[in-house]
Amino acid sequence: MSDVPALTFDGDRSRDDAELLRLQECATEPIRTIGRIQSHGILFGLDEVTGAVVVASENGEHWLGRDLREAGSEVLTWAIDHGVAIDPVRAEFEGRTYDVIPHRETSPLLLELEPVIPELDYVRTGVVGAIQRLAGITDPDELRQRAAREIKAVTGFDRVMCYHFHDDGHGQVVADEREPDMESYFGLHFPASDIPAQARALYIEKRSRVIASTEDQGLAIHTLLPEAAPVDLGVTELRAVSPHHLAFMRNMGQASTVSFGLIIDDRLVGMFTCAHRTPRRVPVLLRRAIEVMASQVASQLAAADQIRKLRRQLEARERRISIIAPLYGRADVGTVLLSGERTVLDVVPADGALLRLGDAIHTVGVVPPADRLFAVVEELGAGRLLWEALPLDRPELAVEVPGVTGLLVVPLGGDGDMLVFVRGEVTRAIDWLGDQRPENRDSPLSPRRSFSAWRESVTGRSFPWGEHAQDAFDLGEEIRAAMVARAQAELAELALRDALTGLHNRRFLDDRLDDLLRSSEKPVSLVFLDLDGFKLVNDTHGHEMGDAVLAAIGKRLSGVARTSDVVVRLGGDEFVIVCVGAGPAEAAAIASRALGAITDPIVVRDVEITVNGSAGVVAAERGMSPAQLLDAADAAMYRAKREGGGRVSA
Repeated sequence: MSDVPALTFDGDRSRDDAELLRLQECATEPIRTIGRIQSHGILFGLDEVTGAVVVASENGEHWLGRDLREAGSEVLTWAIDHGVAIDPVRAEFEGRTYDVIPHRETSPLLLELEPVIPELDYVRTGVVGAIQRLAGITDPDELRQRAAREIKAVTGFDRVMCYHFHDDGHGQVVADEREPDMESYFGLHFPASDIPAQARALYIEKRSRVIASTEDQGLAIHTLLPEAAPVDLGVTELRAVSPHHLAFMRNMGQASTVSFGLIIDDRLVGMFTCAHRTPRRVPVLLRRAIEVMASQVASQLAAADQIRKLRRQLEARERRISIIAPLYGRADVGTVLLSGERTVLDVVPADGALLRLGDAIHTVGVVPPADRLFAVVEELGAGRLLWEALPLDRPELAVEVPGVTGLLVVPLGGDGDMLVFVRGEVTRAIDWLGDQRPENRDSPLSPRRSFSAWRESVTGRSFPWGEHAQDAFDLGEEIRAAMVARAQAELAELALRDALTGLHNRRFLDDRLDDLLRSSEKPVSLVFLDLDGFKLVNDTHGHEMGDAVLAAIGKRLSGVARTSDVVVRLGGDEFVIVCVGAGPAEAAAIASRALGAITDPIVVRDVEITVNGSAGVVAAERGMSPAQLLDAADAAMYRAKREGGGRVSA
């Protein structure tokens, strides 16, 4: 259900205003302190100290000031002293049998009496069997439908629906078990004002709600309390019903209802509503049993949703990893993310995406001109990163990027670096429970007259980002982490490289030689090369020209070395080639090729410079340390210089 859009009445401001007005009106209704109860029962409020009746419905007002224990029922006395609302008891009172429901958390202590009607006293073991049959169902849609069917079979109501409440407050009928001659409401949406927030809040503390008859005017409550404060009936079973809601039910053809909340993490996510075309009551003990069933259904729904989320998170993570992994190498970021075999659109479905990193811009899919899009994003500001109805919310900006309805902006740090996903408009048909236009109401605050399915075409919106928004932000975090890791790796690499030639440096040589001499089973030889008379180059042409010559020599040495060899600039005009898997003869051949490569003239700024070099070659012996090997190669190189230079010495 996460991909259902926020259902505002696009383009019809009057309908939006009317819905807001209804929500505001509902919020002011004193539904907790309505001052009346439904007339099929009796309500008392007892003083906790004296036990005297200080509050009574008008059919019990003759008990005001008296102690109900005078009625002579031991069970009633026990209920007053020890009973709890969750587990009503049956007692005789004034010649009738009642279910007695004490509310110990209220002050005064509220005591409700619901008369037992034998023909409605269903066998509650039917609920136990239903719970067992539902226990193994893991598919949420099947679970709701089967539960509605079970509740209908147990209660005998004409219709049992399951509602699901979306994040924006509107609801949807997701199961509808009904008599064959009744119109289907399955799949229909309804506005938040049909079941307003304060009505939904009551289901958190009280899991079911009975309306025995929509024609019942109710009974007034009388009180002896000196402050005459309204009595809070929020937790009671008998609380009377708002006149607006009674009219709403009558317009739907409902003479009675009972509803059971679906609570997950202290949040009302839906409910089962039973509706009948004639007045009908459900005994409190059966309601308690169905409340247990509803709690189990809610637990199964929560478990199924958690499994779905975990499975989806794993799949989304795998998609992100497949795209992000190459970023930890040397691949170009823009190419990896937007031009590879898989792109960011495999993580976040969209019509297109634009990536800005520094001065570089990369795109994939269908996108507007980058300069216009980023100008719009900057105008929208950093406070909001997600838009699904840009033409409706900011029409003056939408004209700058025609075809863009949805925007999802993922900051990547840096100075304006970001990844932006774009979506075009998607027209969707929404089926409503009744015509939502003003013509279907007597006044803006009146309930709808007709509840037949009514289809509305919703325009001006993109497909909702839903859970893909979190995927995008997770992707952004991982891109940032990869870029930080790349930067750190590059810094670490630079610390092991010679800045002038790009070759490895002395620090790298020490670490590499140590590893090779301790662990390598292959022979290791060292070529130590020094330029002959290089000081003359600096003195004649300047150090800048000398540096250019050294850089050129570094490239030539890399060109003659094997792929397994390591070329190092020790410093100044000294170079080392670590020959892995080479004995003295092969290393001497590599040294000869190196000397031959550097003797070719080097042209710098149209100046031709020629240099020579001397090389020493040494093969590593068992137990030799890096310093000893390097000293031996250095000594061999100096022997070559003493012999006239331009040669290899071992």
